[in-house]
Amino acid sequence: MSKLFFFSFAIVLLTACTEKAALSDAYGNFEATTTTVSAEATGQLLFLRVAEGERLRAGTLIGLVDTTQLHLQREQIRASINSLPQKLRTALADIEVLKNQKANLIRERDRVNRLLAKKAATPKQLDDLNGEIEVIDRRVTALESQTQTSNRSILSEKAPLLAQIDLINESIRQSYIYNPIDGSVLTKLAEPHEIVTLGAPLYRIGQLDTMTLRFYASGVQLQDVSIGQSIEVLIDQGETGFQSLEGTIYWISDQSEFTPKTIQTKEDRVNLVYAVKAWVPNPDGLLKIGMPAEVNFKTTPSSTVQANQAQ
Repeated sequence: MSKLFFFSFAIVLLTACTEKAALSDAYGNFEATTTTVSAEATGQLLFLRVAEGERLRAGTLIGLVDTTQLHLQREQIRASINSLPQKLRTALADIEVLKNQKANLIRERDRVNRLLAKKAATPKQLDDLNGEIEVIDRRVTALESQTQTSNRSILSEKAPLLAQIDLINESIRQSYIYNPIDGSVLTKLAEPHEIVTLGAPLYRIGQLDTMTLRFYASGVQLQDVSIGQSIEVLIDQGETGFQSLEGTIYWISDQSEFTPKTIQTKEDRVNLVYAVKAWVPNPDGLLKIGMPAEVNFKTTPSSTVQANQAQ
């Protein structure tokens, strides 16, 4: 009887040790880097070629917001620019009239000079003619200056109009929706023919080729954890099995926190842990957002030294 009891106790003890040895070092869930693609223009969404689960390449044209109003505004501004030369003033006709008057006065002055030499005219007549010629010269100069000033003012309207065209061209460019990153469409948030506004979300896309595993490690475990370290990641396979993957730690929190509720037990509630993130390749799309996983830290030189010192 005692032998049977001892044998049963040994089996239970061995089973308990095996289960304890099978426990993983840490537990966590998979996350993905997601991007919400939003509209950069306001108007009717003419088309949006995305489907949930579809893989998209960066730079792919996937949507368009109606640009009819923008095109009409641009044509209106172009018409205003084309009409500017017609507004330019010309003083050539007025200047030609003044020059003819000046030529007549010069001929009259020459005649008075000849008469003055014969003492048939007075110096005052000559002075009056020279004064009239000077006045005409001043009028021509003033007319030319006024015309140039007026034309410069008209031509100065062209630069702001060209700037408005540049703004409209940029708005038209933003109306074309290009996918920003390689990834898979997670959620479609808009449909064609809807009216969208600036900043309205259209769809969410995630980079699923490499997933982020977020898990938590205790302060003691962090002694053997470092950035760039490889870890073993276990995901469920069947009802009782696991599939082993390899991950790489790329981030370790510098602040401790209480054990997250999702993995709390009564014994763990008072423990402080550190969040750790690792990259895990997902070429076959096996990993999903929110999927649980277990982590085993691979042996590092420091842990090996400590184990030898303990012996």
